[in-house]
Amino acid sequence: MQRNFQNLTIKDAFMFAAVMSDENQCRKLLELILETKILHVTVITEKTMSYHPDYHGVRLDVLAEEEGGHRRFNVEMQVKQTPDLAWRSRYYHSQLDMDALLSGEPYDALPDTYVIFICDFAWMPDQLYRYTYEMVCQENGAPLNQGQKTIFLSTKGCNDEAVSDALVDFLRYVGQPDQPARDGFIAGLDRRIQRIKSSRDWEARFMRLEIELTNKWRQGHQEGRREGRREGRREGRQEALKESVLELLESKGEIPEDLRSMIEGQTDETMLKQWLIAAGEVESPEDFRKAM
Repeated sequence: MQRNFQNLTIKDAFMFAAVMSDENQCRKLLELILETKILHVTVITEKTMSYHPDYHGVRLDVLAEEEGGHRRFNVEMQVKQTPDLAWRSRYYHSQLDMDALLSGEPYDALPDTYVIFICDFAWMPDQLYRYTYEMVCQENGAPLNQGQKTIFLSTKGCNDEAVSDALVDFLRYVGQPDQPARDGFIAGLDRRIQRIKSSRDWEARFMRLEIELTNKWRQGHQEGRREGRREGRREGRQEALKESVLELLESKGEIPEDLRSMIEGQTDETMLKQWLIAAGEVESPEDFRKAM
């Protein structure tokens, strides 16, 4: 179903990327999440990174780089929980690294990377607002200090006392964007959204993206249908060959159940064709078994 541009909220990936293209808003959000001062960030929204046609590409909602290139941030909106989310965070980290290190540079020149998911669902049953992951040694708990941090934020958190009021307000705003603004930062986000919705340029960008996604879906759907038809024809040929083999053998005696099951379970067309020739030449099902 095609989305209506005027109905988009902060939790829509396109609108979130559009809002965060304002580097001041993006910086404020990162400071809110990380609870640290960030002087300046450069934002690249909806960046698609693909390094080889055989590799899996990834589209990042928001990619921001701190001034000086020492830290890079990938921030994603997630409205549906999927079983591969943790694995995606691993892949996103690797893509951020590959995009950052120039040929010949030492590995310790890699920037610290932060992959942040803003989830409109409970990430874990204990319903915390924030979950922060870093690599640590299992034996003594010592951190590995390799510069990667993954953060899951949840709009369904209940531990208000453990995080800042500003972060709670932001996550509640994501979960219920139609609620009145509760502080200056959220009011600023609301104003930014209204400016985007009144911009013909942003609406045109949205429509181009929708057309691109629709075309990709149609191409995939058509290819799936073609593959389904091809698969159907293959299965039809296989079934016809199996029936022919069984009919020939039945005309020459009773077919043992294990032999029948072996024939019915075969999916190699070349083998089935060879069996069809053999079934026409043998005198009995047992002779056929010996000839297989």
